[in-house]
Amino acid sequence: MTPEDEALVDRFLDMMAAEAGASRHTLVAYRNDLERSAEAVRGSIATASADDLSRLGAAWAQLAPATVARRSAALRRFFGFLVDDGLRRDDPSAALPRPRFERPLPRILDEPEIARMFEAAEDRAASGEPAASRDLALLELLYGSGLRATELVSLPRGAVRQGQPFLMVRGKGSKERLVPISSRAESAVRAWLEHVPASAQWLFPSGKSHLSRVRLFQIVRRMAADAGISPERISPHVLRHAFATHLLSGGADLRVLQSLLGHADIATTQIYTHVDSARLVELVNARHPLATRPR
Repeated sequence: MTPEDEALVDRFLDMMAAEAGASRHTLVAYRNDLERSAEAVRGSIATASADDLSRLGAAWAQLAPATVARRSAALRRFFGFLVDDGLRRDDPSAALPRPRFERPLPRILDEPEIARMFEAAEDRAASGEPAASRDLALLELLYGSGLRATELVSLPRGAVRQGQPFLMVRGKGSKERLVPISSRAESAVRAWLEHVPASAQWLFPSGKSHLSRVRLFQIVRRMAADAGISPERISPHVLRHAFATHLLSGGADLRVLQSLLGHADIATTQIYTHVDSARLVELVNARHPLATRPR
């Protein structure tokens, strides 16, 4: 990247932080994508022509479609900034590659496997061991409420209150949503709180902060192994997927599911209809008006 490019990228990122409220993580990702793009262009990206950008498809041929799409999006935003600020007259981003890729279906566990995980976790928690009580509370909140890993580990100590069937969660984009709490989860959390100091800031404290996402990942995999399930098949996000899929199987409305999961776009939630396609076919055959119409 040329010195001129670096100065313009700095200005672009300052704009993203000030006007778009981009997080530090997002800014680092944008800078990295623009730097990698400059390497592929082999010249100044700020002055790149449509012909320069049209050659990126071949240069990025070995990259994953999602990576190509992300880098193209970063360049489009960057060129839009240059045009808006009068730093160049034309926007060559129409020549950028537009990869097509299918969104993979989420991995899930079936209900008997989830039941085995709970049985193993409950057996361990019966020993009264603090770590076992914590693990059961984590499992109840992951599968019972569909929380994201970050949302779960960063819950404050007083997030779950006795007799209150929901909690307020701050999710992606600092958006808040109500999340249901089952009586099972409330009971498990109450048992775990007996081991958490009243002065603790977090529901799942660890050292000077809270449990890390990496540690949560390790705990979930160990619980799967205890239940005789291959650890490679599971993660906190797989339990979130199972929460969504099993709710849909039970008749949950897609809009309700969108709200529970905290999805900004219902298209993200609709992927679960593909996972549960067998139930949808059965539903049409059983509930459609023509299903009972005599031939």
